Amino acid sequence: MPNNQFKKGELYSFITGKASIAIARRLQKKFNASGLQLTIEQWSVLYHLWKDDGKSQQDLCNATFRDKPSITRLVDNLEKLELVKRVPSEADRRINKIYLTQQALKLQEQTMAMAEETLNEALEGVPPEHVDLCKEVLQQVYDNLK
Repeated sequence: MPNNQFKKGELYSFITGKASIAIARRLQKKFNASGLQLTIEQWSVLYHLWKDDGKSQQDLCNATFRDKPSITRLVDNLEKLELVKRVPSEADRRINKIYLTQQALKLQEQTMAMAEETLNEALEGVPPEHVDLCKEVLQQVYDNLK
């Protein structure tokens, strides 16, 4: 038996990630107000490199849920900003590993603080058990469609 309890209009908002978009917009405003010339999409690539520097472009595609042309464009732009550098893999020269520059490492603390502040604003008044339940439900949705 189907478990779809959404009304027609609600389903679209749920699928488009209304909350996710609102959080991304708020964080982008914080970046802009701080004079950072960085998009949320570029920041998401940096975020995954801060967790594990030297990922391949394919690994970044998988981590950010973006296609190859999008990651190529993002890495190109991050290279122009001197935040990352491409290094051919020693094992397979067809593969580029993406490494952070010192300039990108300097942005980590500042931008992560802004992201944490934004999430705290977004979750204000939401009980921790509701956050846990939400994470559980969204993980199940993702797993069902993976």
